[in-house]
Amino acid sequence: MQEARIDSEAHRNPAAVTIGGTALKASIVDSAVDAIVSVTSEGIVTSWNRGAEGVYGYTADEILGRSGSILCKAGSDEAREMLARIRGGEPVAHYEAPRLRKDGRAICVSVTASPLYDAAGAVVGASAITCDITARKHAEKQAGTDSQYARSLIEASLDPLVTINAEGKITDVNEGSTKVTGWSRETLIGTDFCDYFTEPDKARQGYEEAFSKGSVTDYPLTIRHKDGKLTEVLYNASVYKDQQGRVLGVVAVARDVTHQKKAGEERSRLAAIVDTTMDAFIGKSLEGIVTSWNKGAARTFGYTAAEMIGQHVSVLIPPHLRAEEQRALDKLGRGDRLAAYETLRVRKSGEIFDVSLTISPVQDADGRIIGASSIARDITTQKHASQYARSLIEASLDPLVTISPEGRITDVNEGAIRVTGVPRERLIGTDFSDYFAEPEKARAGYQQVFSTGFVTDYPLTMQHKDGRQTNVLYTASLYKDVRGNVLGVFAAARDVTAQRKAEAEVALQRTRELERLAELERFQKLTVGRELKMIELKKEIEELKKPLSPTVLAR
Repeated sequence: MQEARIDSEAHRNPAAVTIGGTALKASIVDSAVDAIVSVTSEGIVTSWNRGAEGVYGYTADEILGRSGSILCKAGSDEAREMLARIRGGEPVAHYEAPRLRKDGRAICVSVTASPLYDAAGAVVGASAITCDITARKHAEKQAGTDSQYARSLIEASLDPLVTINAEGKITDVNEGSTKVTGWSRETLIGTDFCDYFTEPDKARQGYEEAFSKGSVTDYPLTIRHKDGKLTEVLYNASVYKDQQGRVLGVVAVARDVTHQKKAGEERSRLAAIVDTTMDAFIGKSLEGIVTSWNKGAARTFGYTAAEMIGQHVSVLIPPHLRAEEQRALDKLGRGDRLAAYETLRVRKSGEIFDVSLTISPVQDADGRIIGASSIARDITTQKHASQYARSLIEASLDPLVTISPEGRITDVNEGAIRVTGVPRERLIGTDFSDYFAEPEKARAGYQQVFSTGFVTDYPLTMQHKDGRQTNVLYTASLYKDVRGNVLGVFAAARDVTAQRKAEAEVALQRTRELERLAELERFQKLTVGRELKMIELKKEIEELKKPLSPTVLAR
């Protein structure tokens, strides 16, 4: 507990709110109504909770370090006498006495005080639980009965309350006890207190300790409901006595801590996750002082937790970026949210490397921002891979371009810049179709990729800003993120202008060859015809040269 004192410390030093504070809180009973105070053996106040502020009117800052005698009436020795009993190791239970508030108003309180011991067993002070019973005293006077009012207070408590005799039998319970066990008051009274816990022997040890020492605080037990439901509780128990000071039994109050225990287990689980992750998790105050350092941070930066906790985070940051870090912390302190960003950090070896950094605010129980938590991921390998991939893209002589689902250019390489004559910054964000002789055909091409997943050897003519045209064949496919979501189209164009020119020249040459062959064929046909006529003519001449036969001559 001691939230008021801890809050005061947090104002003076936010980094002081650590796991140690939680352990301190766990050692004192948490109560929104009762005052929980500790003093030295000389009566100097050393802790002061919010309940004490409500009872006495003093804040923690006003009372810590001062004598508790300012709460007593002038000239009264009862506080000194109580401290003397405490120094003797004697607890004081349900001691009723007058007290003074800061505003001067007198109140009546009931005090239960116990000695505080150091590691050697010496009494070093006292802890006191003080309840303002002024209203009860007034009510008792008006109603004329103590028991009715006491009963109403007992029943008003939501916490299970039970009284136990020296034999360990239940002598009384409140409604909270009947609810947590599922048994009626009549059934519970007279039964063994230990029968309602998962560890009966431990429960017995608890109330026996209260009888022997006078009180126990934050004694952990698990109550078992009759239907099997379990409730984790912390018991505070002390003896109660009659007017002659004879011990009558033990009164025990249980605080349900089931949710707190689950929350603690969840925190432990998350802490284990944080400690085993490869990423660096770093906690720091708004002033930049490191307050937590996981194993991932040790692997990433080369420093151990012992070396870094308490140091300023600037040792991890290149000098020219330190102002950037403080600006980020200032924004967090104002409640602004910060997006993840890439930056540089420095290892213990002096090596500067790339990180992806996420910074989130750390809040206390009241929602106040008291520090920051950063997750730093070493992206050196990814950066090198990205740079390598970029160098390969830029090394390509072919125009490469990425296109969004809306048909806008999202990235280009140097080849695309050369073929269009337009710089990268002007190309990005413009319509892909604007750089072709046939925009509609270009649009139909990338839309086909989105519908079918790819296209190959899609013919287009790119238009340079000076009017020069380049014939290309596009091959394009979808590209996706790690979750498989389509981000756009990646298209590579192969310049086929020279190929087309060569094909045209080959076609022209072939045409000319065909024409020559046809001419030759015509010539051959003409030549062959002439030769045939000459042969026939020669034959006729030969025939004419032959001598005429006698028969022919006789005619």
